[in-house]
Amino acid sequence: MQSSDKIWDLLIIGGGAAGFFTAINSAELHPELSIAILEKAKQGLQKVKISGGGRCNVTHAEFVPKDLSENYPRGQKELLGPFHSFMTGDTMQWFQDRGVPLKIEEDGRVFPASDSSQSIIDCFLNETQRLGVEIYYNCNVNAVKKTDYFEIETNQGMLLAKGLIIATGSSPKAWKWIQSLGHQIVPAVPSLFTFDIDDPRLKDIPGVVVKDVAINVSGTHLESEGPVLVTHVGLSAPSVLKLSAFGALELARLNYQFQIQINFVRMAFNACLDMLKTMKIDNPKKQVMSISFDTIPKRLWQQLVKAAQIPNERKWADLSKQELQNLTAQLTQARFQVSGKSTFKEEFVTAGGVELSEVNFKTFESKLIPGLYFAGEVLNIDAVTGGFNFQNAWTGGYLISQNLQAK
Repeated sequence: MQSSDKIWDLLIIGGGAAGFFTAINSAELHPELSIAILEKAKQGLQKVKISGGGRCNVTHAEFVPKDLSENYPRGQKELLGPFHSFMTGDTMQWFQDRGVPLKIEEDGRVFPASDSSQSIIDCFLNETQRLGVEIYYNCNVNAVKKTDYFEIETNQGMLLAKGLIIATGSSPKAWKWIQSLGHQIVPAVPSLFTFDIDDPRLKDIPGVVVKDVAINVSGTHLESEGPVLVTHVGLSAPSVLKLSAFGALELARLNYQFQIQINFVRMAFNACLDMLKTMKIDNPKKQVMSISFDTIPKRLWQQLVKAAQIPNERKWADLSKQELQNLTAQLTQARFQVSGKSTFKEEFVTAGGVELSEVNFKTFESKLIPGLYFAGEVLNIDAVTGGFNFQNAWTGGYLISQNLQAK
């Protein structure tokens, strides 16, 4: 570690995706600059390593800036302009040019062709070495001040820099010294999580997936569509994760105690009732338990039939008007009480961070302090699952490097 007798051109606090990407692009465009990354852990890129189940979901195959921006509950408006400069296609080309071929999967997620996050990590480490970017591990930043230079107080000594990039992710400690510089921090709340639900209809059927449902949170405007997965503790999959991301602030205010309503068949009540009446006519001698909608897995169908208070042995011909209505309600208006949340896999994402109105999104530079930049999740930006949070990191890092060129 070099002490304060050296003045760095650019220091980057945070050795994650945003920090490395910013460092590499900056060093490539400005080989004359002295650049270092300060990382508090004994190695960097830990989130890259575990993301996508160890495969690293690099970005998402969404190639229209407006459509891409709509995956960000916080940051949608701010990222629209930046995405016109650097987005999915640019990201894919960037990795391709550096020897990391990528592939698009059926659901739109983009991964290294190797199916290993190590490909991304090796690329970043090789590039920083090639470009002469220094990396200091086990380097804890305790305070940051702005005088003529940025003064960064670390456990390895005091550092001075002309330019500073903060890429610390959702770090409460970092947010404290960002506040000391005069920036507002929006308090953090969890953003990407699954719903804990204790309900007999779900108890014995973990692993069941319904490919297309509509969910809304009772008493709010929150709603989403898509697949739903029954887990050992409740519900997950894209429809739930999208609700958790877009409803992060509201669901936090509700202390994660709320009711949801699910339409398992994406049909209006009366249309569903008519379909059940047709099934009754077509299958008079068969048991209701044995014949289900094509889109409803059999194990879930049986639970919904039970919940509609229809006996196991009941035949379709013997269904009463009330039983038909009960089953229709279970299919189109099933209510579940959510009693808490669980982290989605290992991807702990939060809403919160640096107040967006204090950042110039043409450059990702602070509006309050010239030469100070923010990249990645340290900003109050978060996204739904699928590679979107990484794309925010790549876009910010790229634009910061371009702005250094302008200066």
